[in-house]
Amino acid sequence: MSLIDIDLEKLRDVFMYDPQAPMIFSSGVFLWFFAGFIIIYSLLKKLNTPRILFVTLFSYYFYYKSSGTYFFLLAVVTVSDFLIARFMDQINRQAMRKVLVVLSLAINLGLLCYFKYTNFFGEVIASITGGTFSALDIFLPVGISFFTFQSLSYTIDVYRRQITPLTSLLDYAFYVSFFPPLVAGPIIRARDFIPQIRKPLCVTKEMFGQGVFYILCGLFKKAIISDYIGVNFVERIFANPTLYSGVENLMGVYGYALQIYCDFSGYSDMAIGIALLLGFHVNKNFDSPYKSASITEFWRRWHISLSSWLRDYLYISLGGNRKGKFRQYLNLIITMFLGGLWHGASWNFIVWGMFHGVALALHKAWMTISKVLHPDVHADGGQRKLNLGAAARCRRFFGVIITFHFVCFCWIFFRNTTFEGSMDMIRQIAFNFQPQLFVQLIEGYWRVFALMLLGFLLHFAPVTWEASFANGVIRLPLLGKVVLMVALVYLVIQVKSSEIQPFIYFQF
Repeated sequence: MSLIDIDLEKLRDVFMYDPQAPMIFSSGVFLWFFAGFIIIYSLLKKLNTPRILFVTLFSYYFYYKSSGTYFFLLAVVTVSDFLIARFMDQINRQAMRKVLVVLSLAINLGLLCYFKYTNFFGEVIASITGGTFSALDIFLPVGISFFTFQSLSYTIDVYRRQITPLTSLLDYAFYVSFFPPLVAGPIIRARDFIPQIRKPLCVTKEMFGQGVFYILCGLFKKAIISDYIGVNFVERIFANPTLYSGVENLMGVYGYALQIYCDFSGYSDMAIGIALLLGFHVNKNFDSPYKSASITEFWRRWHISLSSWLRDYLYISLGGNRKGKFRQYLNLIITMFLGGLWHGASWNFIVWGMFHGVALALHKAWMTISKVLHPDVHADGGQRKLNLGAAARCRRFFGVIITFHFVCFCWIFFRNTTFEGSMDMIRQIAFNFQPQLFVQLIEGYWRVFALMLLGFLLHFAPVTWEASFANGVIRLPLLGKVVLMVALVYLVIQVKSSEIQPFIYFQF
């Protein structure tokens, strides 16, 4: 009997929330849960309401496995915004509609501010007033920044009369809690997703193949490239930059640029792929951002769901470019300042956001000045024609180099936990470079640099390569897809050198 008790205890632990091992897509536990989920999901294929209910319950369980009892916050946001949108639709008086949308903002941003910024603002106020502040023990629920922004987009769109509110609380709960993008994006818009909820479930061969392709790409980026270079090199450099030379710090910054891209876009790819397997389309979140020739283009390629959200609901609300050039530049800076603060309560994130905001404003100003001199250049730094002249190609090449290094410079502040650590790293690169150590560094970390080289080569490869590989996966028979997935999982097991690493954007 004791053996049975032990087995039952272990089984219970698998189903309970473990703060040391939250459920993530790249874990073996998720694969087993998803296998059981997909069987039941297939059986409910023709039963719309039971299928929607099942997915919603599984999504809440998935969130429970990620954040424990804080899953009730998801329910609070869902019920409050559903009711607010319903009341808003029944009221014609603009003043009352404005009160209701402000209430939605207060609930969502209130929760976000309490869990993310209470200690930060408490310390700031204490330092200004000369008082003292004891940090509160506040747990940051995974994904709260994503599902609050997602739900806000719904109430704001209803307020702007761009969509009609849902009449079913179950449908809205399904939209807000849909588990693939729930904890780390992409932030999905109600206008894009809600029309898909009640459509007859149909997963075509192309959708299935594309889904498998996205999952393979995401798993490769996250579990092989990002985790390996992060654990074996990047974390060591950023933990204490003064122990390493400038050249080692610079390689660490390059490594982090690749790590965060592979980690975050890897999650997005897996979320998009899983959604496709379930019959839902989720918009692309990354588009080879380091190919950008300007900072404006970068933000059209990086974390597209957040940058477009900030544009539509913050930048445009501030006035966008409708009130003159100066206000446009100021609105860009304010938007990116708040975008930096969205990532976390830290001066480093604020500095990171401000750098990007000022860079966007300067680029807009420069494009206004140079538009007459270079009529072949778009406002985002792209080209009007595919058949570029030598001068245009040269401009774009140097634009990509400059943009990439500016973004890498900003990553220093994004990654470091303290402002002093960021300045230490910059000083090492600027004043203690020691280039003679480069060969020795490559020899000592050759596996890391081999993966970094592979990662950057794949990132800068022509788009046609990706399309060809995707088509190849789609054309494979089911057995071929299974073999490809098993081979990749085996490769992940061989490469990983530690426990499965959580996704970087879980902390946001």
